[in-house]
Amino acid sequence: MQRKAYATALAALLVAFVGGCSAGSGDDGSAPDTKAGEVSAAAAPGKYRTLYEPCGAVERSTLRDLLPGAAQLPEEQQEKVYKGAAAVTYDTDRRVGCSWKADAPDASHQLRIDVERVVSYDPAVSDDSKAQEVYAGKREAAQLPSLADPRDEQVQGTRSPSGGPSTPPPSAGAGAGADSGKGAGASSTASASGAVAPVVTPSGAAGTPEGLEPRELDGLADAAFLDDALTRAGSTAQHRTVSVVFRTSNVIVTVEYVEQPALTTVIPDSKELQEKAQALARNLAERFND
Repeated sequence: MQRKAYATALAALLVAFVGGCSAGSGDDGSAPDTKAGEVSAAAAPGKYRTLYEPCGAVERSTLRDLLPGAAQLPEEQQEKVYKGAAAVTYDTDRRVGCSWKADAPDASHQLRIDVERVVSYDPAVSDDSKAQEVYAGKREAAQLPSLADPRDEQVQGTRSPSGGPSTPPPSAGAGAGADSGKGAGASSTASASGAVAPVVTPSGAAGTPEGLEPRELDGLADAAFLDDALTRAGSTAQHRTVSVVFRTSNVIVTVEYVEQPALTTVIPDSKELQEKAQALARNLAERFND
């Protein structure tokens, strides 16, 4: 009887010893990364779980200011313009958008809003971190100067707004013509006859007045930047597109405002378009705090 009890106790001791070694070390004898039964915590979800309806997010007074041509239309058509056209999306909790357009005898205007709620499918990456990554990609696509290099501020005046090849400084004899081009709101070059014509860079962007170049915006949500491009398609009039992109937590909003004058000789005013686009962006950002 004593012999049987001794064998049973020895067997139990061996099982406990083997189990302890398995729980206390890995295959190579090293300690495991986590304790037995411990579950790693997933990254925190984003602050926002839903999105507001963008077509109703812009006040009528703002639309009247941004789309002056609508005021000249019959009332029924005005209502159609101000209502906007919702973007087609498959999940309105993930992405929504709206666009408006109005034509006038002197110019046509387009407004577009895109709102994206970023979700990370990596349990180790939070929605906010993923949104920062997506925002950084948009900023890089806009080719703004790098924030890490202080020399960018010194070359801002010779860099194209899209970040393309820099424009060589004018010679002493052409100084007057170059200055008049800046005053017109676009980069310029003097021809043999002395006429000044807008210069469009290979990327499709033209220069903007000093101080209005594509740049970071302070005090708008968690991060924001502005892009400005003047382009011409074939023989049509030049149109200017001002974009304001901002991130608030795990949501990224893009406001795009376009003006195309009826006359090919007219250049849309950067300052006015930028001020209106920024004002709308700030209003939309405030809605996330409501």
